[in-house]
Amino acid sequence: MSQKLTPARVPTPGKILSRELEARGWTQKDLAEIMDRPVQTINEIIRGTKQITPETAIELSQALGTSPEFWTNLEAKYRLHLAGKENKEQDITRKGRLYTIAPISELIKNRWIQATDSIDELEQQVCNYLGISSLNETPQLAVNFRCSEHREPEETSRIAWVKRVEYLAKQQTVANFDRKQLETAIPEIIACSEQVETIVQIPELLADLGVHFVIVPHLKKTYLDGAAHYLNDKPIIALTLRYDRIDSFWFTLMHELAHIVLGHQGIYLDNLDALENNDKEKEANQKAANWLIEPQAFTVFVSGVKKYFSRQAIEEFAYTHHRHPGIILGRLHHDKLVDYKNLKALQVKVSPILEDYIDN
Repeated sequence: MSQKLTPARVPTPGKILSRELEARGWTQKDLAEIMDRPVQTINEIIRGTKQITPETAIELSQALGTSPEFWTNLEAKYRLHLAGKENKEQDITRKGRLYTIAPISELIKNRWIQATDSIDELEQQVCNYLGISSLNETPQLAVNFRCSEHREPEETSRIAWVKRVEYLAKQQTVANFDRKQLETAIPEIIACSEQVETIVQIPELLADLGVHFVIVPHLKKTYLDGAAHYLNDKPIIALTLRYDRIDSFWFTLMHELAHIVLGHQGIYLDNLDALENNDKEKEANQKAANWLIEPQAFTVFVSGVKKYFSRQAIEEFAYTHHRHPGIILGRLHHDKLVDYKNLKALQVKVSPILEDYIDN
């Protein structure tokens, strides 16, 4: 199908009239006298502030030897051009607002909304996605952030990510939730941390405890690892697998579960690269660390190492305490007892095990 082309510029009828006068050596006053019109009227037509009416078109055609249609067509084309330009400017303004309140390109890339050439359709999709009735509304989240002070995630991307998490959670059916029951089940959950393959049991375990579990990859500039909040009084645990490693998976999961078990209210969006100086975050962090590795046993293990932590030593400690060695290595990395470049083979990926649960 051929695309209809429109000129970038359309000359005003006044500009054409000015050229006609110049070609004849006439002044605006000359034309005014010929047409028996005020000079101001001719000046306003030339400046484009006054439209050429059919009556004026007839008089111009008589004065200049043209047809009336020549001037009415010029006027009509120019007014159509102005109307189209105004509509385009309005569309650009609307589109700018859409891209301000949502990461449109990523929403389309992830197929969370459909690509469309219609600004009306795009606006409706974005409003539906964000749960707002018009672009005049601003989506709001009551959030507690842990963010690196060197990178400020975009608020719009965080909101879009949370909205996707909520959408997926609404598709799930989970049991009734009881916080004490969840706390009692923590050892059963952590029992899945000995082998990477048993991670696949986590979604069903949490659903039976009344906890929604979703994995939504993080969006650009969000730097999120996980989140904890509520949907109709039932918790949602969301992970991004930004760091696709077994240690990151388990610490993020337990950190978010700690928020729930500790009764922290609100929405917690967590970037595990940077701990905010926040009592609730510190409390959740400590609880997660203690759940994963018994503190006294870890202290004894660390103090017993003379020079460096060998792979064998880490694997033996992990085996004794029923944890995957990658989790132990992750803690040693975090505490700067082992260089991050060392023994990385122990930090296996978890995405292949959880691929059926990852939003894509």
